[in-house]
Amino acid sequence: MIETQPGSDRRLYVLGGFLLCVLIAYVCVMYNTQINRGDYYREQSIRTITSTETVEASRGILTDRNGQVLVSNRQTYALTFDVSLLNDGDDENAAILRLIQLCRKRGVAWNDNLPMTRTAPYAYAVDAAGTVQRDRFSKFLQTSMKILSTNVKYENVTDTLLSSIISPDDLTAQMRTFFKIPDDWSDADARAVIGVRYELEVRKIVNTMAYVFAEDVDTELISLVKDGNYRGAKVSTSSVREYDTTSAAHVLGTVGRINEQELAANPSVYNGEDWIGKSGVELSFENYLRGTDGKRLISSNSEGKITSEIYTTEPKPGNTVALTLDLDLQEATEQALAKTITNMNKDGNTTRGAGAAVIEVGTGEVLALASYPTFSLATYNQDYAKLSTDPSNPYNNRATMGLYAPGSTFKPCTAVAALESGVVTLTESIRCTGRWYYPDMVAGTEPFSAWCWKHSGHGPLNITQAITNSCNYFFYTMGYRLGIDRLDEYASGFGLGSKTGIEIGDYAGILAGPEHSESVGQTWYGGNTVMAAIGQSDNLFTPLQLANYIATLVDGGDHYAAHLLKSVKSYDNSSIIYTGVPDPLNRIDIKPENLAAVKNGMHELTTTGSLASYFRSCVVDTGAKTGTAQITKDTKNNGVFVCFAPFDNPEIAVAIVIEKGGSGAALASTAVEILNAYFTKEEIGTVILGEDQLLP
Repeated sequence: MIETQPGSDRRLYVLGGFLLCVLIAYVCVMYNTQINRGDYYREQSIRTITSTETVEASRGILTDRNGQVLVSNRQTYALTFDVSLLNDGDDENAAILRLIQLCRKRGVAWNDNLPMTRTAPYAYAVDAAGTVQRDRFSKFLQTSMKILSTNVKYENVTDTLLSSIISPDDLTAQMRTFFKIPDDWSDADARAVIGVRYELEVRKIVNTMAYVFAEDVDTELISLVKDGNYRGAKVSTSSVREYDTTSAAHVLGTVGRINEQELAANPSVYNGEDWIGKSGVELSFENYLRGTDGKRLISSNSEGKITSEIYTTEPKPGNTVALTLDLDLQEATEQALAKTITNMNKDGNTTRGAGAAVIEVGTGEVLALASYPTFSLATYNQDYAKLSTDPSNPYNNRATMGLYAPGSTFKPCTAVAALESGVVTLTESIRCTGRWYYPDMVAGTEPFSAWCWKHSGHGPLNITQAITNSCNYFFYTMGYRLGIDRLDEYASGFGLGSKTGIEIGDYAGILAGPEHSESVGQTWYGGNTVMAAIGQSDNLFTPLQLANYIATLVDGGDHYAAHLLKSVKSYDNSSIIYTGVPDPLNRIDIKPENLAAVKNGMHELTTTGSLASYFRSCVVDTGAKTGTAQITKDTKNNGVFVCFAPFDNPEIAVAIVIEKGGSGAALASTAVEILNAYFTKEEIGTVILGEDQLLP
């Protein structure tokens, strides 16, 4: 039997009581910490170990009308340099130089937009800088360096102005002092670090997001950065535009970094480092293509290593935009233009350009829009300096911005105006003698006259025959009978001399008449009217306008706006954002018999007329009209060509212009290639051919 000593029970009770008190205190503290003040301490914890990061939303995809992808996105890695990630005592310049040296070793370019040359002797490059960079450099010189007056606007800052204030070498020396670059560093290292420090400094001034040091870097460099513990450098994911076709560069357009003016217009939508549409449909459909960025909380340990990520707002990609373009037809149209011009350029003239447009009849949908020469969107930034000074001007979209005299392709318009106005009948015959004289000339004055292209004359022709033979004499008479006001009324109804409505923008062109002549300080005469009736005088239109005019004509007078937007769907195809067929802008009343007379004249040109040999290889029955637009006596004429198909039930209208291409007939083979690319044999067999007909 074991006996307890006196007092031992008391000690146990005391110890037990003490432990109980500790336990109660612990429970109370835990209850207070986690229950009573849990929200407060949780908030404090998050503030101290997490940071908020914007998650870039991918841009919407562009497809053609059949769902073929034109532009998509490719996921990439980017290096961002953030000074807040440096530890106390870390040298900012040394950290930047270490990262630069790694990029040099790996052959990776980093973003340095300081508008000065990178090697001594230094020179300004402000004149060549874009708007956003000129603006940022000006603010840097005004705010940080105190060199430039705050009254000077960025657009006035030029190489010459800065050189008159401070030499490039002196400014470099001052920046070296401002950024505390060590004296013993080489000029190359100092200039490289100055470029990065400048990028960081301007972001403080304009309140943009973190500086993206390098974009689209490979995984090997990312691994080296992470393993080498490059302080200040942070890896993030991003996306860049991936071009799934080499065609339609002028239509698709470019993206680029947002500038200060664009940011000021939409401060709640964008941040200063966003990429937005700059041209083409990338710009026109920016609201559809732009995604909504997300937010996430990044938790890091004391060494800056990320321990967790929590999305507070998921990024929402941009919408999928389907264009009216038919990619296969677009590619065929561009190839046909390139082939034709390559053959023409054998004469030694290499500055030719061309534009072509294909429009769906009855909707105004643009099926193809080609301009030659063209460029590559995939290498746009690398090629810009060279191509921007190319005399052939490949960045000019000739299909929408090229202005050309229509020549005889205008005659169907004159024919409709004459028939509908009653100044000629379907059966009236006018004898072409070769030289037309203006009636009612003032006695004693030299009579105004103009030659038909066939000086010996065509003899008697009705309006259908006049179109087939492109008789100038006949249409001089129509111009005289109509007068310029009625002629322009019909031309305007066809959309000539006005913008087509296409979303990427186009030139309105010029419709010849007293109003335009007065605006340029000239007098309008009767002789001008008869020249306007054959597509000369001051008439200047784009290929897209010409295609839409023909589409309007063969549709019986319904004039639609030319457009590129087919439909818009959410990125996951769960909802339709936009779809629809627009109503006509206006209607021209054309009697069926008058329309038939004009169409028959264009049809006979391809079957029994001068173009018959070209159209024997065409897989569809077609109507066409050629045009030859004189530039100067010493310059080869522009070639103009319009057509529609099928003849009985038109589906598409085509217009082609080739600069210095000679006669419009020289473009007929190009048009046949485009038509054959659109109309498949299956379509011909089921839609166009009747019984007992054979394919050509």
